[in-house]
Amino acid sequence: MDEIRTRDPIDLFGEWLAEAEANEPNDANAMCLATVGANGQPSSRMVLLKGLDRRGFAFYTNLGSRKGGELSVNRNAALCFHWKSLRRQVRVEGPVEPVTEAEADAYFHSRARISQIGAVASDQSRPLDSRAILEARVAKIEAELGGAEVPRPANWSGFRVVPHAIEFWKDGAYRLHDRILFIREGMEWRAERLYP
Repeated sequence: MDEIRTRDPIDLFGEWLAEAEANEPNDANAMCLATVGANGQPSSRMVLLKGLDRRGFAFYTNLGSRKGGELSVNRNAALCFHWKSLRRQVRVEGPVEPVTEAEADAYFHSRARISQIGAVASDQSRPLDSRAILEARVAKIEAELGGAEVPRPANWSGFRVVPHAIEFWKDGAYRLHDRILFIREGMEWRAERLYP
């Protein structure tokens, strides 16, 4: 992997993601998102990458969810992509910034209508006495809307992880893995090899 040390890590990630999309049976864009609450307790969960460009890695959520609350207190996050079929992993660290209203609107309305309604109906991460309550809320909202466009809820938007570090990991024989770490220095990236 020495040749990748001269690459742009965003371009390289895009290539690895494309390979994963061709090989992974499900959700090649799945990533583990780690956040930290006000009490210092870390938490992690799987979310889906829904945008990638020079600015960073975007995902969407209910802002009132646990992750949304934690990111409002501590703007630092970490991502981990693991592609088992390729025996590869990419780790990303950096602060988050909110996506624009236009980006949130565009992604929200690209989702299946029932997913849009589900986002309106869900008090994500809050206690729910029964699934029947959620299903009734979905049915009520669906009936109220008729065929009208589902408005994006004010508490539903996205975040972009702006990377200051991106590590590429490739499985090696006898656990002698390849690891290349890219560190952002201003507008440039510096790459270094790490011991496995």
